[in-house]
Amino acid sequence: MAGERTGDDRLRGRGLTLAFGPRIVQSDLEFSVRTGSIFAVMGGSGCGKSTVLRAMVGLLRPAAGTVLVDGEDYWAAAEARRAEIGRRFGVLFQNGALWSSMTVAENVALPLAMLTRLDAGSIEALARLKLSLVGLGAAGGRMPSELSGGMRKRAGLARALALDPDILFLDEPSAGLDPIASKRLDDLILELRDGLGATIVMVSHELPSLFAVCDDGVFLDAEARTAIAHGAPRSLRDRCDHPTVRAFMARARPEYAREGPDGRR
Repeated sequence: MAGERTGDDRLRGRGLTLAFGPRIVQSDLEFSVRTGSIFAVMGGSGCGKSTVLRAMVGLLRPAAGTVLVDGEDYWAAAEARRAEIGRRFGVLFQNGALWSSMTVAENVALPLAMLTRLDAGSIEALARLKLSLVGLGAAGGRMPSELSGGMRKRAGLARALALDPDILFLDEPSAGLDPIASKRLDDLILELRDGLGATIVMVSHELPSLFAVCDDGVFLDAEARTAIAHGAPRSLRDRCDHPTVRAFMARARPEYAREGPDGRR
């Protein structure tokens, strides 16, 4: 089981139960995210994928269980220590979450201005560098409203990379994108993993992206309210016998089922 790995794990969920009041969203989750991997949190709409992500990044305290970051119990740590650990996280929220009143470069610079002691010139240079990493080197002076959906996602990704995170969390990165923009973003995610060595956790129900970039994962079920399968999306597609997982994976159209690290098309 994925939750049993140790050693090279960067992130682990152990006995994780998430709830809003009396309503349990997911329970008894066990998973491990290996250092340098791209880990998928999969499942249909309403199963709690984004809720699990919120617990991973420190925005929702679990009702039970915990999250371990490099073996350290995140939720048992003091508030100041949790903030310190959280600075190692980069998060791309589903809608990009850019400030509309700021330029793209100012959005990327914001974490640097708030959480470092760098001077203005250094912050400006780093913001340009992060934008260049995602192919937006010439867009720093533009407003978010002037960008396409794919460009806004990349700008949000540049901001998530601002503090050189050890773990990058992506919440539905391909949602709302056309197939071409989605493919470009998939390629960028792989480049960031391979070039920067970042560990990536990706919440998604977009099958082409899951098959293209993820090499491990956990499948959540809304009815069972727990994980019903672990493994790479391609492996679950080809070998999982659970009817819910099979039905979910059967939505993939062959012409869009881009292969991932084991043999990309």
